[in-house]
Amino acid sequence: MRKDYNLEKRRWVIGGFILVIAVIYLVRLFNLQVLDDKYKAYADSNAFLRKAVYPSRGIIYDRDNRLVVYNQPAYDVMIIPRDVHEFDSIDFCSTINITPAQLKKRFADMRNSPGYSSYSPQTLITHLSAEDYGRLQEKLYRYPGFYVQKRILRQYNYDCAANILGNIREVSAKDVERDPYYMAGDYTGDLGVEKSYEQFLRGEKGAEVLIRDAHGQIQGRYEDGAHDRAAVSGRNLRLSIDIELQQYAESLMVNKKGAVVAIEPETGEILCMVSAPTYSPSLLVGRNRGNNYSKLVKDPDKPLFDRSMQAAYPPGSTFKPGQGLILLEEGIINLSTPYPCSHGFISGGLRVGCHGHGSPLPLKPALQTSCNAFFCWGFKNMIDRRSKYGSTARAFEVWKNHLVSMGYGYKLGVDLPGESRGFLPNAKFYDKIYGENRWSANTIISVSIGQGEILATPLQIANLCATIANRGWFVTPHVVKEIQDTVMPAEYTDRRTPSIQASFFDDVAEGMRMAVTGGTCRLANLPDIEVCGKTGTAQNPHGRDHSAFMGFAPYHNPKIAVAVYVENAGFGATFGVPIGSLVIERYLRGHIPENRKYLETRMLESNTIQFSGTKKH
Repeated sequence: MRKDYNLEKRRWVIGGFILVIAVIYLVRLFNLQVLDDKYKAYADSNAFLRKAVYPSRGIIYDRDNRLVVYNQPAYDVMIIPRDVHEFDSIDFCSTINITPAQLKKRFADMRNSPGYSSYSPQTLITHLSAEDYGRLQEKLYRYPGFYVQKRILRQYNYDCAANILGNIREVSAKDVERDPYYMAGDYTGDLGVEKSYEQFLRGEKGAEVLIRDAHGQIQGRYEDGAHDRAAVSGRNLRLSIDIELQQYAESLMVNKKGAVVAIEPETGEILCMVSAPTYSPSLLVGRNRGNNYSKLVKDPDKPLFDRSMQAAYPPGSTFKPGQGLILLEEGIINLSTPYPCSHGFISGGLRVGCHGHGSPLPLKPALQTSCNAFFCWGFKNMIDRRSKYGSTARAFEVWKNHLVSMGYGYKLGVDLPGESRGFLPNAKFYDKIYGENRWSANTIISVSIGQGEILATPLQIANLCATIANRGWFVTPHVVKEIQDTVMPAEYTDRRTPSIQASFFDDVAEGMRMAVTGGTCRLANLPDIEVCGKTGTAQNPHGRDHSAFMGFAPYHNPKIAVAVYVENAGFGATFGVPIGSLVIERYLRGHIPENRKYLETRMLESNTIQFSGTKKH
């Protein structure tokens, strides 16, 4: 009998078809049971409730262990959407003091939030008060699928230092995507040390696994808590800030725009860091945070803008000590080199004005009297000296690099978010404007006295002052002194040395001492505290000049270096010197003596913000 090959082929085709279907079913079953956790989550959610246990956030103290920021309990209303049934929304809203419209919006926001799942806990309402929480707890049985999650709110012992402390906010979609620690409804640090030290402050979340009955009611902990995980509290921070000095400096800057930065020279620890106008840190806490934040953003005075490290100002004559150091280092001058001043610098048709004083004069008296002409001549003799540098551009790069080594032109690396680098032009910048080999010292002479294109932050100015106080080195400024159970990073303990010989810093410090005893900083001359200082009156094309000052004390073994910058306040001696000297005195003495109370009162009551076009605050 002949073999039927068509039947044989059909058998293989049918067998193969059955095999393919079997493989498809096996793959699908494997995917559902092993790879896809949706149904497992569904089954688990019927039997278990997994609750996050939030750790206590780290506490913040000042340098003298005064409590600055602490925690108090807050309560969030959480829901598991699939377990929620119809409920009396009017009664619910009246219980927790919200409107039906607000509740509707919260449901919509929740569904659109990152990581939303109807099977997992979602945040519905945040920051219930203790009273609202108490009322809701009594009625919670009426609302299946609802429960209350304990959280923390930040509280402040001092109504100051908002720019340093920062705040906490609800995480965004980007936060959740960037860091697996977070899930929708969590909180994270926003601005200040709350943001830059978030990983230390936040701690580690724990978890509770609760067992449900057939009706979804919680019956207790699964296996007596064997699968629970305890939360680990965040680490405490000890700031370098003297919170009482911070409070005092902020009071001196009321109704003013600008900044005050004080540094302990030996350690680089920031003692106070004021940005004015400022705001109360408690505004960004609780259920009104969003509204208050919106108002601060829209405020024309920009209180959220940290002028102490983000504003870039012309440093004015506070720049001259650094300029003197460069001229000494490069051998352009020595301590006896005199330059003339005919009520200013005159070169060809160019004139830079100056006030009356003796002439000619060398470096130390030039610092004492803040002579513009001296530093213009010194700059010109360096930048135009082709016999030494080969070209104007090369000379300027040498000059600029010295300034970079002293902390200008780049971020210093302070442990706060948002620091500005200021601005320090290079030779290419001027080549682009004027053409290669088509500019000279006279073209850019204003930079020699801290004007023109030069911009610096008050933090950079204070750091230069600390460098002079140390006679030739500095530690990167920082606001955190100690992290609980953690070694501070080396960048906040190691010394940084500029490209200037240490011996030259003594000469500049002496010139700054002369400015206080018989020069432009006489208001800083205290009977038993040897203060060294330098005024700055920075020209402002948009209105009144800015008043600036930098100083340190004592002259030997200095404990504080300070920079003050007051916008639209006129001469450096009018506001910069009084505020700076009061901050120095308050820190070193602990009080202001009676014979200086008049000056303190004048600074507390004065209003310069009006000259920036803003009304009194």
